[in-house]
Amino acid sequence: MTPKRTQRTAEAGNSDPKVRSDCHVKVGIKGSGGIRIELTSKVKPMYGRQISDLVKKQLLSYGLENVWIEITDRGALDFVIMARIEAAVAQLIELPESFLPEMLPANTTGTTKDRFRISRLYLPGNNPALMINAGIHKPDGIILDLEDSVAPEKKDEARFLVRNALRAIDFYGAERMVRINPLPLGLEDIKAILPQNPHLLLIPKAESSGQIAEIDRLVTEYEQNEKSLKKVLFMPIIESALGIENAYSIATASDRIVAMAIGLEDLTADLGVRRTREGQESLWARSRLVNACAAAGIQAIDSVFSDVADSEGLREAVGRSKAMGFSGMGCIHPRQIKIIHKGFSPSGEDISRSLKIMEAFDEAREKGLGVVSLGSKMIDPPVVKRALQTIKLAELMGLIKQ
Repeated sequence: MTPKRTQRTAEAGNSDPKVRSDCHVKVGIKGSGGIRIELTSKVKPMYGRQISDLVKKQLLSYGLENVWIEITDRGALDFVIMARIEAAVAQLIELPESFLPEMLPANTTGTTKDRFRISRLYLPGNNPALMINAGIHKPDGIILDLEDSVAPEKKDEARFLVRNALRAIDFYGAERMVRINPLPLGLEDIKAILPQNPHLLLIPKAESSGQIAEIDRLVTEYEQNEKSLKKVLFMPIIESALGIENAYSIATASDRIVAMAIGLEDLTADLGVRRTREGQESLWARSRLVNACAAAGIQAIDSVFSDVADSEGLREAVGRSKAMGFSGMGCIHPRQIKIIHKGFSPSGEDISRSLKIMEAFDEAREKGLGVVSLGSKMIDPPVVKRALQTIKLAELMGLIKQ
């Protein structure tokens, strides 16, 4: 055991009695007397022994044989308790290694660059209650957020929790995303998160290709040192006027980039304007981002619609977003997911035209023709590609049979 600081006690977690699926931990190192555990929990009669055994095993893995620990449990699962204990102990000693929950087999799978990312649900990285069942709402992606939704003094705690969540939570097929902090703090996020097989890193406050290149270099180093890691993908978030000006260079800064998003709260603040429901103040910036993404061959993802109670406003925003060329939107509440999916689904007219285009394309290919036409109109490769994407999306949404 290597002391880290002169302090002899530390705490982590959430002490608010209104919270659920979380716990508060206080740890102190003593000179003798073994491990003493004080557990306060409604489930203590049923699971007290199991929790105590887990706590002892974890503390001994750190070489801590003389410790007192107080745990106030409010329905926390094992991976949460483990994260809170580690966050507290890490304030007292240099940890010899992490004490990790088992990795679910479902969380060892990879992802693909061309995967649909119509909806992505933001979840605060220090709130386990919102993480546990998020996947049942069927978003395309789940973002465990280490940046804006986490208080500065809770960054380390959130990092341990998100790391464990990536191993222990069933995300029901959603793409596993993590929004890291800007460098240099983001480096600590990368170290903790990469070994847990996230599919995609969201890179906030992106303003230059150099920022992306630096993160790419760091991630590549980790992947080369640990051969078992799958290649992680990137989604930069543009949140400033400078970022918009550099949108194309950012979009092409790494072959890991599969999508680029816009963050309108920070962008409108940077522009010195008020964000409105209609979004006219950000029209040019959003158009610029869509154009940059199209030129780079990646997906353009629109900002979140922040008024959770305004379903009609969200429907209108989705319609405008789709018309502009965005491929999806962020959401901050599960109730927004169905509206976003429905709004971005291809219409019956879109599906019918796409099927006709693919039929004409297949017929021309069978005849060995170099030119494809539908009626009096010529069909070029980008149109065929778009038609194929529309059909794939329609199949995914169950609008046509595969």
